[in-house]
Amino acid sequence: MNVFSFTAQFDNEVSCREHFKLERDKIGVNCRRCQHDQHYWIKSQWSYECKKCRSRTSLRSGTIMQNSNLSFLIWYKTMFLMSMTKKGFSSKEIQKQLGLKRYEPVWAMVHKLRKAMGNRDDRYTLEGMIEMDEGYFTVESSEFEKNKGLRGRGAAGKQNVAIMAESTPLEDINSKKNSRHCRYFKAKVLESHSKDEINSTVSNSIHEKSIVFTDKSTSYVDIADYVELHITEKSDKKTTEETLKWVHITISNAKRNLLGNYHKIKGKYLQSYLDEFCYKLNRRYFGEKLFDRLVIANITGL
Repeated sequence: MNVFSFTAQFDNEVSCREHFKLERDKIGVNCRRCQHDQHYWIKSQWSYECKKCRSRTSLRSGTIMQNSNLSFLIWYKTMFLMSMTKKGFSSKEIQKQLGLKRYEPVWAMVHKLRKAMGNRDDRYTLEGMIEMDEGYFTVESSEFEKNKGLRGRGAAGKQNVAIMAESTPLEDINSKKNSRHCRYFKAKVLESHSKDEINSTVSNSIHEKSIVFTDKSTSYVDIADYVELHITEKSDKKTTEETLKWVHITISNAKRNLLGNYHKIKGKYLQSYLDEFCYKLNRRYFGEKLFDRLVIANITGL
């Protein structure tokens, strides 16, 4: 959806509410009191009324817009801005584009949308052949000052992130050259480099019938217990450029994206920014449909 079609379709509060109701009706509404799924629509109150217990559910209730005082139009404009480019917008820039006086409500709204993106992707696990490695992202947090002077893992201002990518080997019939096709990605912030946290990440993010490729890190020794096959290679230039190619491309692109848009990120919010990055990356071929998918994530993202 480009800016002209957006402004033509969503030019006022009512048009946004009607569209949101249409999308929510497709998904369905369950009564908070009795879980019944049949409702009357009370347009004067913009609410659903349960046919069984007569309990009412507002149009916002149960979505990430719940308890928000910002209008549907503001939410829709924000979702449009966040979906129109793969690079994204900072909360400060969105506040400027919306012409709002206060920064705090905009920041909260944007992070709720990022959380919805992360929750949406958490519904799925990666499967097939998976590349996995770790990247170290620069963050602004006093908790890392005690490690000042170190480099790489455990360094001051560095947060460890597990990056995973579905990577299917392909061979060109004519040239016989090998390449890899990537589908979906996941990025999970790690509080430590322990085996237990790595195992938990693999168990929650990768299907048990998958084949996982990693380097020979000692933290990966138990991965084979959670997947069908775990293949390790010594960490060197060839492994980086071939076996784990797409993981390292993703790490590089994510770092460049976050640094270019947000400059300084606190460690406790890094997962939220990575959720937005992966959500867009996993839907890179959606084009104009990305806005519609973000509306659905809004409805189901709690």
